[in-house]
Amino acid sequence: MILSADTHEQIRKEISYFPQARGALLGALHLALRERGRFDRETFAEIGQFFGMRSGEVAEVASFYSLFNQPRARAIFQVCTNLPCCLRGARAIVRDLERRLGIKAGTATSDGRFAIQEVECLGSCATAPVVQVNLNPYLENVTTDYLATILDTPEKALSARRPGPMISTVPPGVNGYLLPPDGEKWLTLEDYKRNGGYQAIVKASQMSPKEIVALVRDSGLRGRGGAGFVTGMKWSFMPPPDGGPRYLAVNADESEPGTFKDRQIMERNPHLFLEGIMISSMAIEASAAFIYIRGEYVEAYELVRKAIEECYEAGILGERALGFNRRFDIHIQRGAGAYICGEESGMLESMEGKKGQPRKRPPFPATRGLWNRPTTVDNCETVSHVPSIILNGADWFKAEGAKNSSGHALFGVSGHVKRPGIFELRLGVSLRDLIYKYAGGLEEGRTVKAVIPGGISMPVIRGDQIDVAVDHESLRSVNSLLGTAGAIVMDDRTCIVRVALVAARFFDHESCGQCTQCREGTGWIYHTLRRIEAGEGVARDLEVLADCCNFMDGKCICALADGASWSARAFLTQFRDDFEAHIAAGKCPFPESFEV
Repeated sequence: MILSADTHEQIRKEISYFPQARGALLGALHLALRERGRFDRETFAEIGQFFGMRSGEVAEVASFYSLFNQPRARAIFQVCTNLPCCLRGARAIVRDLERRLGIKAGTATSDGRFAIQEVECLGSCATAPVVQVNLNPYLENVTTDYLATILDTPEKALSARRPGPMISTVPPGVNGYLLPPDGEKWLTLEDYKRNGGYQAIVKASQMSPKEIVALVRDSGLRGRGGAGFVTGMKWSFMPPPDGGPRYLAVNADESEPGTFKDRQIMERNPHLFLEGIMISSMAIEASAAFIYIRGEYVEAYELVRKAIEECYEAGILGERALGFNRRFDIHIQRGAGAYICGEESGMLESMEGKKGQPRKRPPFPATRGLWNRPTTVDNCETVSHVPSIILNGADWFKAEGAKNSSGHALFGVSGHVKRPGIFELRLGVSLRDLIYKYAGGLEEGRTVKAVIPGGISMPVIRGDQIDVAVDHESLRSVNSLLGTAGAIVMDDRTCIVRVALVAARFFDHESCGQCTQCREGTGWIYHTLRRIEAGEGVARDLEVLADCCNFMDGKCICALADGASWSARAFLTQFRDDFEAHIAAGKCPFPESFEV
């Protein structure tokens, strides 16, 4: 037996949470990696015995996830090199680590003590640059001088803690309901109940499921995960109960660069999240809910897990769950580093212990979701709005936002601003106010050149277009979308070709490879932009980029290829002069721009 008896017991406990054992496979892989620090054929074989899988089948699943495929070393420095971190100097962090350790990124030292790995967005964009050592809590706002102090031994690196500042706020004049006020954290059941927690579920228990669905639909709540679909309408797609299990699958796998809002809820108000899950589950008559949280969110995972345990101990969850008068369970699963698992059907596949490749539809999740049973998929922030809607009503919620964009949102701002962070505001706030009033504006003498308003897959807009309301409808007037409401701000020193290159690298890295258009198209875009940025581009390349976007858009199983094409097309359309200047000069014409 390679794994310890304790790890075996933990795997068996994980298996008990799921209708089918294989739902615990990613959890088992996490447990094995934590104990052994690496994978091999024997470890895969031992894990496979729990699930009736051969060693190769377990290895195939593990190979899909980046957290299970790191260089072998005792301390792995994972440096985020996506756009928000690049804008804040991530390349200097990588270069300094390479110099001090004498290795290149993606490799380990010969003695196996240290490794460096460039990774995509870690979900802490306001505290960039960010480093994660193995799966320890993030090191935020890191500097080269700080990292130099923890490179003596792997043990020192693994024990390092550098908590980030409080970055999520409810600004004056806003009656917040998602975030606790004044930088508070309501982490315990006692904290939450003292501030009115779990009253909404008592009120909801006096309503029928159809009444809850109607109220949330009438409130105009739209999904906060990126698509913006009307939540109550999505719930109504669930078929009538047939006596079998039904599920709510909750997406807390935010991996979109520029997006870091769900983490703020989970780390500051986890019981609000759980109460929202419970009421949403009442509406769809679910027998259980499963939370899928990104694997890098170490602290958020622990806080939500502890909140769930508190609810079981208090009888809020379990045999006679509060408001249900029947058994109701919530379980949490950890992802393992795959952006595609934020796509709803890719997430369902991963939750079932498979590679997170999106499913062809139909059938849709409401008909055949988790374990082939009716399932609704909702985002973490989306369900967190529900308790306030139950307590205050649909008209109140509509009054708190803009037309066709009800309620508040957690707006993220990262990049070239003085006070990057999360701001709970009404939908409809102007983008200019978001940048200058709430995020503090830019450095003296600098102007806004570009803004990606809703996560990196949303089309970029120019600095002369920021007098626009940030809501689902208004951003369409400038040919963009709200997405996840995570704005990445770039000043006038920024090379847009480099921005486009970083975005394209992300999509190329995160494509699951299932669809030819996506697998090949994301690679074509990335390598074409890489050639242009290196000064080797020709005018024909711009036509190739446009053709490639058309080749991808709307032609794949999921929306990753759409996002990749929207992103590249918008950069080329809005900032064509930058591309032409690169080609004409044979080099980057923006000497003060960030490094790639």
